[in-house]
Order: sequence, then C-alpha cells, then structure tokens
Amino acid sequence: MAVWDDLVGQERAAAQLGAAAADADAFVTAESTRAGSAELSGSSMTHAWLFTGPPGSGGPSAARAFAAALQCVSPDRALRSGPGCGFCDGCHTTLVGTHADVEIVRTDLLSIGVKETRDLVRRAQMSPAGGRWQVIVLEDADRLTEGAGNVLLKAIEEPAPRTVWLLCAPSTEDVLPTIRSRCRNLALRTPPVEAVAASLVRRDGIEEGMASYAARATQGHIERARRLATDERARARRAAVLKLPDRVGDVGQALKAAQELIDAAGADAKEVAEELDASETEALRAALGAAEGKGSRMPRGTAGAMKELQDRQKRRATRTQRDSLDLALTDLTSFYRDVLARQLGSDVALANDEVRDVVERVAGSSRPEQTLRRIEAVLGCRDMLDRNVAPLLAVESMAMALRAG
Repeated sequence: MAVWDDLVGQERAAAQLGAAAADADAFVTAESTRAGSAELSGSSMTHAWLFTGPPGSGGPSAARAFAAALQCVSPDRALRSGPGCGFCDGCHTTLVGTHADVEIVRTDLLSIGVKETRDLVRRAQMSPAGGRWQVIVLEDADRLTEGAGNVLLKAIEEPAPRTVWLLCAPSTEDVLPTIRSRCRNLALRTPPVEAVAASLVRRDGIEEGMASYAARATQGHIERARRLATDERARARRAAVLKLPDRVGDVGQALKAAQELIDAAGADAKEVAEELDASETEALRAALGAAEGKGSRMPRGTAGAMKELQDRQKRRATRTQRDSLDLALTDLTSFYRDVLARQLGSDVALANDEVRDVVERVAGSSRPEQTLRRIEAVLGCRDMLDRNVAPLLAVESMAMALRAG
C-alpha cells in the first residue's frame, strides 16, 4: 500500500506530492552519485510547503505521507509509481513517528511560542542522519504566535541544505503573509462522504451502516467520523447537542442548555486531564529525583519545573474545553444548514438524518431568514471563543440569539 492511499478524496494533491517526491529523489540520487546536475530549481520540489484546507481535509495526513515519500528507500521505487511505497524502513518509521530525520510537531495548547520555534529552527539546521532529508512537519502552524512566526520566517528565508518545512493550517490567512509567500501552497478539499465511509470500512473495520452514518454526520471530516463511529460517548454528546434547537423556546431552558454544553466540555477536559496529568507529574517527579509516593518532598530547586508543568496542564485543559465546544458548535451549524436546505426546497441528503423530525419541525415553524440569523449566532459564538470571551457568556449569548431567531 502506497503512502498516498490514506489521503482520502485527495487524488489531485497526491499526484502533485508524488511528482515532487520523485524530483526530490532524483536530486538526492544525483548528489550522492555525482551523476548529472543536482538542482531543485524548476522542479516540482521545494523546501517549504503550506498545506491548507477545511477541518477534516487531512492536511497533517498529507504532510506525513509526503514526509514518508521523501524518506522512501525502497530499492524499486523508480520502477513503481515513485517514492512512497509505505513498506520500507524510511516510509514505515516516518508514518509511526520514529524516523530520526522527521520531526512531527503538534500542540495540545492554545499557541506555539518563540522558545519552541527556536528549538525547531535549531533542529532544522542539522544535516539529515540518513543522508536524505531533514523534514519538519508543523501540524498547527496557525497556532504560532507572531513572535514565533517571525522566528520561523528566518529559517524559511534561508533554508539549510536538505531541510524541508511542511506547515499545516486551515487557510493561507491563518499564517503570516511573509511565511505563506515563501511556501508552496497545496490546497486540499473536504473529502466526499462516500470516500470517507469507504475508508472507515477498509482501514478501521467499521461496519458499513455505522461508517455511512459517521461520514454523513461529520460531512467528510475523517478524524471526527472515525471518533464518532468508534466512541459511544461521542455519539451521546452529539445527540445531546442536536436536542438544543428544541429547547431554546424558553429562556430558562435556553440558559440551562448553555450550561450543559459548558459542563460537557469541562468533562471532556477533565477526562483528558485524568488520563495524562497524573502520569506526566509522576514522570517529572521521578526525573527530578523525588522519592516514590505522592506526598514525598521534592528536591530543592525543582519547584520551577513542577510549576511549569502545572501551567502547561492548565493551558491544555483550556484547549481541550475549547475544542469540545467547537465540535458542538460545528454539529449545531450542520443542524441549521439542514433546516435551511428544507426551507429552500433542496432535496440534498440531511447530515443529521437521525433527527429528521426535529429538522422538519423547526423548518416548518420558522423562516429562512431566521435560520440564517441562527447560523450567524453559532458562528458568532465561535468567534467570541476565539477572542477569549468567557465560554459560558459566549454560549449563553448564542442560546438567547437562537431563541430570538
């Protein structure tokens, strides 16, 4: 199986990346054998890429597949469709995250700062240990602070030999103009629902009916579809969100529903914390030389390190809560889009077919302009959360706007 097989519904992007990987392979071969001219200019390959696309389009997956193709060492890669066999040591270690020359960077915090970016830039200056490429995959380039973006810009402007930067962001507007102007943009699309369902059946062994439901409900967002198909709690949370439009007719119920959304997001954050915080804390205590046991005293001079970890864990909890709320708001937006489709007489398949009766009832009791205002209210809530408005205040404001219509 080639590395491109996991790029669901991205045939054009896979072809473009495959051509670039082939040119990169020819460059490495020419340099290592000194046979012919080793030159990248004018080829399909470049040292900095920006993968953009709507949530669920698979930017990080495409970047990792490209990184694997760049590290492919299959002896018959020239006889196949090009580098990226998926089986050789270079492909396999890249895809599982253990390749010495591939750094995969993702964050569970709200932003990526200057310190972390400087560490990446220093890493990028090193020569590849395996003799092919030093690849940095930055999955959350949109979370770079302005200062971090300026640090990264310097490295992209003056790239080290054999270093490739692969940045991922929702859109070109989410990165500094100076950075996007120095990257080759690869725009991805939302995968077709049918392609996502087929992938869930093929790759994850999910039953066809469940795969179709999850793909339709998430409208082609493959990671969300996988979670929805495999996690009963995710399905229960989605069902609770889709009941909200039926509850906003009364002020008290609207505010209660808002509080329940916040509570559910907080429960998600607590669940993540329980899984990670205790193990991280114990691992750091052991590394700093503390005696075994939760109540044991820490050695002198280690309080700062423990405080830094606690601060990081708090920021991660905030990010988890925001992500959970954003997921709920995405589901709510899809509900009102279904309502609008019915009001306009469209026969398009409903994303939320399991609550068809509620969609039909809301569509029949309101006008299209009211539905548009409700969609704007949900999008406005997401915008408020992005601007760090208190989550409960933002969600309560949205619930009241949904009630008013």
